[in-house]
Amino acid sequence: MSSSATSAISPSSPASPISPVLAEVVRSGFVEGRHRGSLVVLAADGGVELTLGDPEVPVFPRSSNKPMQAAAVLRAGLDLAGERLALAAASHSGEGFHLDLVRKMLAEHGLTPAELRTPADLPLDTAEAESYLAAGQVRDKVAMNCSGKHAAMLAACRLNGWDLESYLDPAHPLQQLVRTAVEEAAGEPVTAVGTDGCGAPLMAITLTGLARAYRAFVLAEPGTAERRVADAMRAHPEYVAGTRRPDTWLMREVPGALSKMGAEAVQAVALPDGRALAFKIDDGAIRVLGPVLARALARMGLDAPVVGRIGRMPLLGGGAEVGEIRATF
Repeated sequence: MSSSATSAISPSSPASPISPVLAEVVRSGFVEGRHRGSLVVLAADGGVELTLGDPEVPVFPRSSNKPMQAAAVLRAGLDLAGERLALAAASHSGEGFHLDLVRKMLAEHGLTPAELRTPADLPLDTAEAESYLAAGQVRDKVAMNCSGKHAAMLAACRLNGWDLESYLDPAHPLQQLVRTAVEEAAGEPVTAVGTDGCGAPLMAITLTGLARAYRAFVLAEPGTAERRVADAMRAHPEYVAGTRRPDTWLMREVPGALSKMGAEAVQAVALPDGRALAFKIDDGAIRVLGPVLARALARMGLDAPVVGRIGRMPLLGGGAEVGEIRATF
């Protein structure tokens, strides 16, 4: 955590109450596990409609902060649109079209993959990782799921003449723009600054603030940085995630929805009428995201086939389906 961080009660603090169970793992009719967390749903007018746990405790939204980071590069003057802007807000799966566009974005701004500060990694999607390795490829900076965001950050720095080596320093001009974008969208101050898995500064806000931020993006005036990011993500969701990812399914099948997951089991969604949700699973179990998201969307009144698709998380035993992970609220 940087020296600029302010103190905040984390979900693991002894002063925090025990979060409610949001999902349970059922195998052969036996509940073998439970996942606790906090969740908030905002009504179309921005008022709080539902809370579970304590959505006012600051969390690290992880990659759910990426729309705000993408808005910051636009505020820095970088002219991105379409697939390129969607990729700037992405946790991409590492599919071929993702990696090709990252390389193109770098080349368009006179940059090279060597200048990325992302750690070398395999594609995020398991099937893509297997194909990648089978082709004889090795861990690479471009394959890391945040490489689109980093390419955009580097391009913004090149445009402004800002130092490229230190673009991930919280004190860097670009990261100061990111902090402003996060705070303005969330309607609250950042309470802590850490380091994300990709090396970028990670800014803590509450789940309520995260839901407010997504609501602000879908309701922003056309032409603003926030609306440009939301429109690009919704028009090109496969560049935000991948062809086999729930964020893509939701944005593709529910017109106007904005959706982005984050590591350690964070999820934020806004619908075009201003309704929004955000949640975090305390133990960081990504496998729980689908069932909890589907139940929250159903509680919001969203009746679409994709909700059932997102919510289905079967458990296997001996190759056969013997149970499921299901939401409990």
